[in-house]
Amino acid sequence: MTVERSRTPDKVNTLRLLPALYAATLFVSALLLFLIQPMFTKMVLPRLGGAPTVWSVAMVFFQAALLAGYSYAHVLVRRLLPSHGALVHFCLLACAAATLPITVSALFGAPPSEGTSIWLIGLFSASIGLPFVALSASAPLLQGWFAGLDHRQARNPYVLYAASNLGSFAALFAYPVVVEPFLTLREQSQLWSTGFAVLAVLIAVAAVLASRHQSGARAPEAAAEAAPTPWPARLRWMALAAIPVGLTISVTTYITSDIASAPFLWVIPLALYLLTFVAVFRDRPWLSTSTVVMLVPIVVAPLAIGLLGGTKRYMFAMIVVNLAAFVLLTLLCHAELYRRRPAPAKLTEFYLWMSVGGVVGGLFAALAAPHLFSMPYEYPILIVLALMAMPGMYVEGRYKLAREIAPPLVLSGAAVIARLVFDLDLPAQAELAFQIVLIAVATLMLFQRKRPARFAALAVFAFFVTALWQPGLNRVHAVRSFFGVHQVIDTADGKYRLLYNGTTLHGAESIADIGGDRPKPLTYYFPDGAIGQAIEAIRGAQGGLLRRVAVVGLGTGTLSCLRRGDEHWTFYEIDPSVVQIARNPQLFNFMSSCAPDARVVLGDARLTLAQSHETHDLIVLDAFSSDVIPTHLLTWEAIEGYLSRLAPQGALVLHISNRYLELANVVAAIAAGEGLVAKGKLDVRAPSVPWNYRTDAQVVVLARSSDTLRNFERVPGWAPLLVDASVAPWTDDYSDIFGALLRRQAGW
Repeated sequence: MTVERSRTPDKVNTLRLLPALYAATLFVSALLLFLIQPMFTKMVLPRLGGAPTVWSVAMVFFQAALLAGYSYAHVLVRRLLPSHGALVHFCLLACAAATLPITVSALFGAPPSEGTSIWLIGLFSASIGLPFVALSASAPLLQGWFAGLDHRQARNPYVLYAASNLGSFAALFAYPVVVEPFLTLREQSQLWSTGFAVLAVLIAVAAVLASRHQSGARAPEAAAEAAPTPWPARLRWMALAAIPVGLTISVTTYITSDIASAPFLWVIPLALYLLTFVAVFRDRPWLSTSTVVMLVPIVVAPLAIGLLGGTKRYMFAMIVVNLAAFVLLTLLCHAELYRRRPAPAKLTEFYLWMSVGGVVGGLFAALAAPHLFSMPYEYPILIVLALMAMPGMYVEGRYKLAREIAPPLVLSGAAVIARLVFDLDLPAQAELAFQIVLIAVATLMLFQRKRPARFAALAVFAFFVTALWQPGLNRVHAVRSFFGVHQVIDTADGKYRLLYNGTTLHGAESIADIGGDRPKPLTYYFPDGAIGQAIEAIRGAQGGLLRRVAVVGLGTGTLSCLRRGDEHWTFYEIDPSVVQIARNPQLFNFMSSCAPDARVVLGDARLTLAQSHETHDLIVLDAFSSDVIPTHLLTWEAIEGYLSRLAPQGALVLHISNRYLELANVVAAIAAGEGLVAKGKLDVRAPSVPWNYRTDAQVVVLARSSDTLRNFERVPGWAPLLVDASVAPWTDDYSDIFGALLRRQAGW
């Protein structure tokens, strides 16, 4: 009572404003922190061929920078008063401001063919390391200052974490919807710098008020007097934070590998991840733990039988299931984190160990897993680990736990023995029976939903079965690189060998042709297909043979078998693993039979083609990562680069087939701006896969002169490319993936 009476009216009014001020400062800090993530990653993406892994590795950097920022904040709060800590923090903010505006560091040139992930982390560190660490320290630092205030809400400063995560969520929502479609990267960087200055002012005000309204027991002293945190508690904090971060990276990779590596898809899982903090870091969570536990089996059961099994036939439905499971499992882990939170004196230590867990989860999912597993097995592993955090998992002791999980795990071992030891394959005719078995497993999982250990073990069994078998397809070879997962698969009837990148077919060869003289081109490249027609029409317009041809994207090397006579063909490929597959005659025979002397240039085609100083009569753009066409290969600057390497009467063939993005209008807009002649064709043949593996394609041809494309008038299906004024051309500074997705879904 004495303290309350000693307060002046001005002091009381100021105290009332403190929570709002701190919440607003945390909101702005988080807003800037999570705007810089997609913005800068988009700046870097073209240097790495638009690979989905770029975002995964970027997440590792972000988690490591958060750890650095949290460690720094932990030291300031424990060792210094707010007034002294603020002076130190302002020095850091000033140093960070000196590095603005945000740009890609000029110290880094082209990425290396090996160690790309480490190179990328170095690039992020040199370019945005200092401002990112300064921003990441703001949340624990401000909460630590708030915990020492003479204010009743200071007893639970964790509620401010919700304000911070709301700012993060707002940034991730705003970037693809408001920022990216309307602002160039340069404008985004300038706007971000202005926001950084505003934040510095808010932090200054918060620091001044914190120094004036400290409670009797100062925060550093209270932290020093608190008992040491037991190591088991620290490890639990770390584990419960690591699993959701790993899941965030895994589910993002799952989504982006087939649609596009672009901010509007990156931010969806990350925004949901942050929203789970807002939902459960409070005394009255949005969803109770009992409700989450009830919902988890409903989404995990179908995920367990569909995640690793074959192609994504119902892509958007699977995305919804994946995101729902991801949110619920993350809610489980974060609710448990909040339940195990320490007293406010240990707040910065708590966040420090959470950030350590984030780094561990990121390192596992983005850096370690691609070297440990030839397939994305880290995703189901993380799902099972999250299930192990369900309430009631360990309440009945180790013996009961072992008895619960033993039967499904024994069945999992039997499945491994049957597949690997006895080489038991499933023919295509067994697909229906196999699907019935999987549905039965999912049904059994639902019946066992109230026994968490048994449910988790059955999920393990489902993951094993779907990873080991895909009826009708037998895996011959699998390799994983920075640019994705490549699988060489034989059909069960022994007629075709296929190359998959992710879930997309990138080439096929008749097994009867392997070892022969000249295999027949299949998939998109059969002679009567759109690509074959385009090459032949251009060849005819130039006298029958082409002098030099450049092909961007190698795949199985099928296009090499469309070469004629003494034509000089050069392939440009960014992924060394693809080159090894295409060059290996025991896997595919196209290169060894049709173009054994063809040159293959490693590296990003925009850079290597520009550095070649060769002029080509034909350039074929056929670059994919799963079903994704790298955005930076379809910008205005990219087309200008191709044209600079094209002979006056040459032509540019662009293969733009995509299940999810409408790209023809983007190419048409660039062609119109460059004054090019453009023709396009969309095959409408009846699907022939898997009978003869001839695949429909959408192809656009660009040339400087209509004379170069005169022969296309005699080929059915080719028509001038119309320009839609509502679709803006993409540039290195601007692209609208979201708009391309909407146009495809609208049937354009």
